[in-house]
Order: sequence, then structure tokens, then C-alpha cells
Amino acid sequence: MALTVGSKAPDFKASGDSGTTLSLGDFVGKTVVVYFYPKDDTSGCTAEACDFRDNMERLTSAGAVVIGVSPDNVKSHDKFKQKYNLNYSLVSDEDHTISEAYGVWVEKSMYGRKYMGIERSTFVIAPDGTITHEWRKVKVPGHVEEVMNVVKS
Repeated sequence: MALTVGSKAPDFKASGDSGTTLSLGDFVGKTVVVYFYPKDDTSGCTAEACDFRDNMERLTSAGAVVIGVSPDNVKSHDKFKQKYNLNYSLVSDEDHTISEAYGVWVEKSMYGRKYMGIERSTFVIAPDGTITHEWRKVKVPGHVEEVMNVVKS
């Protein structure tokens, strides 16, 4: 089931990097950018992660918190975060619970092979917990700038 703008964002509680536990409820009263990406340390995912990293000061000064979500485990997230000096939280969704709740765990196809995976997507969640913006099938170049424009407005 896909969410729509105006829907209440599904809460989640999951393992974060460095052994932390994160919940969307931890950020009530803040604007939260939740972005879903397929895999740590791959070209597109790294470019997106680094783009968020490079714009973190602008995002936080606009009052936003960023959380990256992928099906990778915490150990993978820790290595990815350290390798690229990522300055925001990554959440492990190994059982796809969060991805399914947000409607981004979908059937994909590559070279004629069908498989289940994350559709690169981003959600902006207002301080009251409602989704104000969503991007599906995200193309990485220029995406963080689009998110910035929404968060700053």
C-alpha cells in the first residue's frame, strides 16, 4: 500500500548505526526527511548519501533531521557511514518492515530477472507526523536540492 501526501507517516522503531535504536516518534516536533535506498556502498546510493552529507548543515539549519533506510545490517551501515563520513543516522530494515509500511518494497526487474527490493524514495514528514512531500523512483542527480527547496519553504 503506497502512502500519499497528507497521510500519517508510519512510525517505526529499528536498529540504527552504532548500536542505537531509532524511532520516528523520537523526532515529533521536527521536520524529518526519510530516504530509502537500495544498498550501502554502491554508486548511486553513495552519491545520494554523500549529497545529503554535503548539505546537512543547510538541512539542519532549516530544522530538518535526515534518516537513511536500507535493508543492510547495522555492521554494513557502520562501515558505510565511517567510509564516507556520513553525518546523519542510518537505519537497518533487514526484515523490510519499514519499507513495506512506506510502500517502497516493490518488485523490480534487472536484465529480465524479477526480484524484490527498495524503490529509491524520499518522504518529508512534518512536525505533526504527516507526510508533506514524497518522491518515488528518485533519480539521484539534483534530488537533494529538490528536498532542500521543500524543507526551506
